[in-house]
Amino acid sequence: MAKQKDTSKQANAHLHELFVDELRDILGAERQLLKGLKKMENAAQSEQLKDAFKTHYQQTEGQIERLKSVFEELGMSARGKKCKAMEGLLAEAEEIIEEFQDDADVIDAALIAAAQKVEHYEIASYGCVVTYAKLMGHKQAQETLFQTLEEEKQTDSLLTDIALSSANKK
Repeated sequence: MAKQKDTSKQANAHLHELFVDELRDILGAERQLLKGLKKMENAAQSEQLKDAFKTHYQQTEGQIERLKSVFEELGMSARGKKCKAMEGLLAEAEEIIEEFQDDADVIDAALIAAAQKVEHYEIASYGCVVTYAKLMGHKQAQETLFQTLEEEKQTDSLLTDIALSSANKK
């Protein structure tokens, strides 16, 4: 394991512990999300939505690798922690699947709503860690995390497009 970098002399060092805690939370959340995306993909009716969930699954795998690289840059092991927010959001998605799985006209709209709640949580989380990285002068981490933030925004936009073009019109 790499030795943790001394952060006491960096800009805004008071944010370091919060930054690391948030990174661990996001890493845990992304790992939890992988399971949830498979369930949502299996429950989706339209091929377009199934494909969106498949694509986001692949993106999430890449996002996990990026998070690992940020931990490496910080000289820390990539340890996630259980994300209670993601746990709740995914539990809600499972409830939606159970409640609407037999209603083909509604399930995709319900899944999009659940998935967008997840995306909005991720957008908020990545937005915070990008800001912390910037304030502490972690330029590479900032760029890496910003790339993921942009992917999350694109996924949210894609889900909106699917909702407006088909899922909400059934």
